[in-house]
Amino acid sequence: MATASESHDGRSPLERALAVVTEVKGGEGPTALLLTLNVFLLLTAYYVVKPVREGLILAMEGGAEKKSYASAAIAVTLLFAVPAYASVANRVSKHKLVVGVTLFFASHLALFWMLSHITAVEKQLGLVFFTWVGVFNMMVVAQFWAFANDLYTQDQGKRLFAIIGIGASLGGAVGSYITELFTDIIKLGVYELLLVAGGLLVASAFITHVVYARESKRPKEEKKEEKADPEKEAAEKKAKANPEGAFALVLRHKYLLLLALFSLVFTLVNSNGEYILATLAKERGAARAIAEGVPPDQIKTFTKSFIAAYYGSFFLWVNVISLIVQTFLVSRIVKLGGLKVAFFIFPVVVLLSSSALIFLPAMLGIDKLSAFRPGKTAENATDYSLNNTVRNMLWLPTTTEMKYKAKQAVDTFFVRMGDVASAGVVFLFGSQLHWPITSFAMVNVVFVAGWLVLAVGIVRENARMTEKKKESGEAESAKA
Repeated sequence: MATASESHDGRSPLERALAVVTEVKGGEGPTALLLTLNVFLLLTAYYVVKPVREGLILAMEGGAEKKSYASAAIAVTLLFAVPAYASVANRVSKHKLVVGVTLFFASHLALFWMLSHITAVEKQLGLVFFTWVGVFNMMVVAQFWAFANDLYTQDQGKRLFAIIGIGASLGGAVGSYITELFTDIIKLGVYELLLVAGGLLVASAFITHVVYARESKRPKEEKKEEKADPEKEAAEKKAKANPEGAFALVLRHKYLLLLALFSLVFTLVNSNGEYILATLAKERGAARAIAEGVPPDQIKTFTKSFIAAYYGSFFLWVNVISLIVQTFLVSRIVKLGGLKVAFFIFPVVVLLSSSALIFLPAMLGIDKLSAFRPGKTAENATDYSLNNTVRNMLWLPTTTEMKYKAKQAVDTFFVRMGDVASAGVVFLFGSQLHWPITSFAMVNVVFVAGWLVLAVGIVRENARMTEKKKESGEAESAKA
């Protein structure tokens, strides 16, 4: 008999309220909200640390140049960090891995705070800290989604990741607000922000433990849909006996290799788009300064202020649209169209965004920035919401070893290599060949074509793995 706080189908008022986002079954609400809070804390911590990172490296002599080289430094660091992570993953239980690594990074923030009080060391912290942040933010987010993938079945993940994604969207916005609050109103020092971020990471680690303890104590009857997968269990027993490295896993499995190539290409395209937007915003700022009669010696300062204000408006719209899409559309798109529709929306948006820059200025007589901004706004908002959620859903049919080890390689090293590749494109075609900015949009169109080919392969492999897993579960049920 249903209690006063539950509906006839076993759902609590909380779970019925969450239906505005996605379908939530009885007993799923508390864990979903805890995971949402967890990723919210992680993203908030990152956006609290991010301004400190920018300030430290730009304050160094030649800081802007050092920052441009940092992507390569981060990629090299990840070549060592990812195998080290995989090695630890072979030795400890997965929830201890997530809690331990999160606390490990939190301890680093305390260490950086202490080092900031040593004058000789503080002057050299910029590049080291910038590289550290580039590793930290990618690894902790990747392992969080690995934990969520490991916790949920495929059906649950496809429904509940839409809720969890809201935490990621809110974390970025709140992190930026917290930074302004602590620095401008409370007058907290820049380095003290590191302790704030460290506290958020400790809270995240605690929530991970709470979620694991809660799910471990669930009665067996509540886990009835989580049927045994003999093939997966055999693969994981083999993995424990002969553990593979993260990169070896990626190279040996077609599906993982496709995900790695996709991550590289989509990051390359996205970074190219950011370069296009930054270039056009800078050009408009300089043009506005000349039009308003700004003295030559003040044009650079005026342009910086214009760009800051422009990006403030741009990110506001991106965050608002992203939150709306994440809350009301993501789960419905996945439910109605499945991955075969949801996974292709983002590359189509990017294709339209790049095409707008190529064709609209001549067709409508508008400037390039006006032609590009609407599409780029939609592109970033879709990336932060739908694409981020779907990318993590792609790992649901993989083994536990793949989720924790291969996902680290794909979501960190291969993503960062996409940034490095974009830097190479900018250097070759921009700095050396002096291509016009429209040509970069054409380059993106070519890469999006390759992206779509990879997407077709990924969706097919995902469907094959899902069907195989379903058949294995049904066969096991029949034997029972």
